[in-house]
Amino acid sequence: MYDKIPPFTTVLFYSLQLQVEKKFSFFKIHGQGVELEPKNILQINENTGMLTVHGPVDYEKFTVLKVGRNLLNLHCLNYLLDLSVCVCVPLKAFHYVTICAIALQLTFQAYDGEKREIDTQLGVEILIIDANDNPPMFEPDKYEVSIEESTPQGTEFTTIKASDDDSTENNRLFDFKIISVIPDPFDLEFYLTQFKSTATVSFKGCLDHEKADSYIIKVEAKDRGEEFQLSSFATIIINIEDGNNHLPVITGQSGTGRVKEGEENVLVKRLQVTDRDTKGTSAWRAKYQIKGDENRNFKITTDPETNEGLLYVEKPLDYEESHEKHLNISVQNETPYYSCKVERRGTTGLWKVDTIGSSAIGGLIGPETLTLSTTKVTVIVEDVNDPPIFDMTNKHVTVAENTKAGHYLATFAATDPDASSASTIVYTKGDDPADWVRVDPKTGNITTTKIIDRESHFVKDNTYKVTTYAADNGLPPMTGTATLNIHITDENDNVPQLTETTLDICKSDGLSQANITAFDLDQDPFGGPFSFKLQEKEKGKWKIDPTQGYTTKLVKERTVHSGEYDLVLKVSGLQGEEAVYNLSVIVCNCVDITKPNCRIRKAKGSG
Repeated sequence: MYDKIPPFTTVLFYSLQLQVEKKFSFFKIHGQGVELEPKNILQINENTGMLTVHGPVDYEKFTVLKVGRNLLNLHCLNYLLDLSVCVCVPLKAFHYVTICAIALQLTFQAYDGEKREIDTQLGVEILIIDANDNPPMFEPDKYEVSIEESTPQGTEFTTIKASDDDSTENNRLFDFKIISVIPDPFDLEFYLTQFKSTATVSFKGCLDHEKADSYIIKVEAKDRGEEFQLSSFATIIINIEDGNNHLPVITGQSGTGRVKEGEENVLVKRLQVTDRDTKGTSAWRAKYQIKGDENRNFKITTDPETNEGLLYVEKPLDYEESHEKHLNISVQNETPYYSCKVERRGTTGLWKVDTIGSSAIGGLIGPETLTLSTTKVTVIVEDVNDPPIFDMTNKHVTVAENTKAGHYLATFAATDPDASSASTIVYTKGDDPADWVRVDPKTGNITTTKIIDRESHFVKDNTYKVTTYAADNGLPPMTGTATLNIHITDENDNVPQLTETTLDICKSDGLSQANITAFDLDQDPFGGPFSFKLQEKEKGKWKIDPTQGYTTKLVKERTVHSGEYDLVLKVSGLQGEEAVYNLSVIVCNCVDITKPNCRIRKAKGSG
């Protein structure tokens, strides 16, 4: 029996008359095709033993069944074959094909009419012959791919795949074929390269986004069935991404083209372009280049909406250096230029095509020269009143402190950079927090007006800063600025000082003491260490220990009782400068001798 031969009805496909003796009263069958899968396919006439088939069997579903041998022989015309393995099927007169098959396993039972018992039991094999009932099926049946317009011919840009569930070779094998392409290609031909159950999709010629931005290809997969063939179809959608096969062209420019000297980040020109590539793509977006800008005063950007070139003055221009700037501006695209042209179509292999890349720009292409669009731009620089320029904007001088008023420090000279100007320059004083200097308005000479003190709080790190201005009488008036750094050397003009002259000392049975610290505003070698000395009359009551250093101790003898005492202390520096200080000392009983608080207790007691 064949597995699926249309029409699929319940009529008898094959019938098999078993040769049985008359003594049998009825017959039965069991197994596959009856009560086992595939159920209800086979039926036996209990009275005659006629075996009939009532439906199709899926050959592919039961290929795992074990094939029995030598259970039953069938005739194919005059040929006797072992049909447990193969069957002879007629095609036409004197032509046959042998088809290997699988079998359904059944048990035939003949019952004794008198005893009502099984008299004979046979194993029966019903062969299933594969029919071409499965078309090749695509996996999947729809493909979509995007490729760049500049893709060269012969490129394999996608792979299609199909499979056929039939078992015999002719029914299982299939071929791919392109059925249709929409729209009709121009200078373009798609083709398939098959390898077993897959095929790659390629093309000959040139892709052109302007002619078609996508193609729909219908592909057929048809098997090689001998009596009839089955097929299925798949759709391939190929999207052509626009490439840069049109160079941008500068069509005009707008804007004043004027800028004042000294200005920066000023838009001076807009350049208009046209491009036939798809708007918004990298093949359409313009990229500009400036030539003739040796000092890098300009920059050019691209307006993302209009594709215009925006020319800016990025670094200030100088009128005195040049009244005009002449620039050459060219334009190309973000994506490199590419074009393709079919020269000759061949019957085999790829076609002859001419391709042009961005490296060809500036060279001869056939009778023509491929060049970038270029335009000349002139920028006018307008003169403005420039501020006076000092010969030096930062000067340093050194003077000794205590220098008398009227001492000359330095001179600042400024010139007017405007070539056509006859401005008068006036010098004035700027920042002078201690009011120590004077600036001559005509000459720019700077002199002292007071004695300079290094220890002043206006002096930072031995340096005093003064600013001076040079102003012209242009329209509008402009001013230049310079700074004078006055470095002041130290003199021994300060005596030693004490951090405190009031002391508290706790009363005790032993010795008690308080710290005394000295300092000098002058730098070394005019400062410490210092010498300390009490008046002679204090001997036996108070003493200083040690007598030299930056800090010493005032020590109370046991004979000194609670009360207030006035002591005289002389402090001397290394260079002999000295000062005498009156010390106010209070002695009292303390709760904690390490924290004397006599004055606090006295204030509370008086309150």
